[in-house]
Amino acid sequence: MSKRVAVIDIGSNSIRLVVYEKTSRFAFHLLNESKSKVRLSQNAYQNNGNLCEAAMSRTLDTLRDFLSIIASYKARKTLCIATSALRDAPNKKEFLHRAKKELKLNIKIIDGQKEAYLGAIACANLLPVQSNSLTIDIGGGSTEFALINDKDVSNTLSLDLGSVRIKELFCDDRKKDEAISYIDEKLSVLDSLNASTLIGIGGTFRAVSSAILARKKHPLNKLHAFSYNAKELDDYLSLVIDATEDELKKLGIKADRFDVIKPGALILQRVLKKLSIKDIITSGVGVREGAFLADLLRNSKDRFPEHYSVSTRYILDSHISEKAIASQLNFLVKKIFDLTHKHLGIDEIYRRDLSIAAKLYPCGNSIHFYSKNKHSYYILQSALEYGFTHKQITLISTLCKYAKKKLPTTSHVQKYKELLPERNILNALNFILSLSVSLVAHRPRNLKYDFIFEDGVLNINADESLRLCKESFNKLDTIENLKVIL
Repeated sequence: MSKRVAVIDIGSNSIRLVVYEKTSRFAFHLLNESKSKVRLSQNAYQNNGNLCEAAMSRTLDTLRDFLSIIASYKARKTLCIATSALRDAPNKKEFLHRAKKELKLNIKIIDGQKEAYLGAIACANLLPVQSNSLTIDIGGGSTEFALINDKDVSNTLSLDLGSVRIKELFCDDRKKDEAISYIDEKLSVLDSLNASTLIGIGGTFRAVSSAILARKKHPLNKLHAFSYNAKELDDYLSLVIDATEDELKKLGIKADRFDVIKPGALILQRVLKKLSIKDIITSGVGVREGAFLADLLRNSKDRFPEHYSVSTRYILDSHISEKAIASQLNFLVKKIFDLTHKHLGIDEIYRRDLSIAAKLYPCGNSIHFYSKNKHSYYILQSALEYGFTHKQITLISTLCKYAKKKLPTTSHVQKYKELLPERNILNALNFILSLSVSLVAHRPRNLKYDFIFEDGVLNINADESLRLCKESFNKLDTIENLKVIL
């Protein structure tokens, strides 16, 4: 697979471009993301699905700009897919011909089930997805669904429901009751599905979740993997559906979505009324990421290897040059955790988070040695994204911020209170990482330590004098119920 890959996703409302760069076999990061609201399907649903000339022209102009961006990054592969707007258009061949002739761009129109599948494999691979999860992608012309159970994707569906389609068929004439009847009839195919978690993909869902995130004053400013309960979503949708434009603005909806947010919200609310959804997860990835992953993972059944973390691997690839120290820290924290966690009352679920914090702690060195903790914290809050909950991201980045320093401050803990574990657990995890950092202060080639833990006392013995280790350790804040003897 090429090192740099571009993906263009042509939807009914917007077209998007992403450019990815691989850093190792499966790890990658985003180089560019561009978006334009071309409204390709504008007036189409009132014109038997035919694309109008103005919409086609502005879409081709945007594609021309996208190709310029792709060329600047020297991407060696471009995947261009189109969904509902072109799928439904009787005059789609005209558009495809113009794209091929004017831009030398081959566009692949995917069917609705393929669209649902691509969005779902993006979520299955790049979100901390639970069982019984249903993805929903409300586009301009269609809405896609898929079930995810332990990363297995099934029951892919595509319905002729979309924000632009409903707007033009009903809402422009204020036919809300007719719109609801039309939506409910289409959604009858969901009757046999069982899902407790709804995963939202696409612009409509991101717009709603972004507004809810701001209204809740959520401490982590990250939309991907932002989760909340279904009642919060239903209550907010009711406000949106009945709001004036001034009220939409106060609700946090951006002006460029005023005309399509209500029909999109109406579709989403009818889905909530039909299914027994309890939890909501927001996805920052969708069809374009799914197209990229289908290419990247084509020889591994469209999924990453078990326990593989793409974000962890990317940070290791890009920000940590001395992998040996990261490996030593990882070994030490797991060893100390296994000996002490029951005594300290720490649940085993935190072992993986602590391990990742240890491996990634040195990443801030790539920016500036003297402020490495600060930079590690920033890198992890920003780039530790795919496959992690907001609680995990906050905990791992916090541990790295305060490693080899004082215990986390009261102001920091208060700011992220809803995302961090109880203070005694946080302090204990931080102490284990800080102790491990102290144990590699002399940068040993091999770890020659003997650990003995009895009655709340951890004895660490070594053949060496450990002078630097002891000096580093003596600067640490201690925690209750654990005594360490070097």
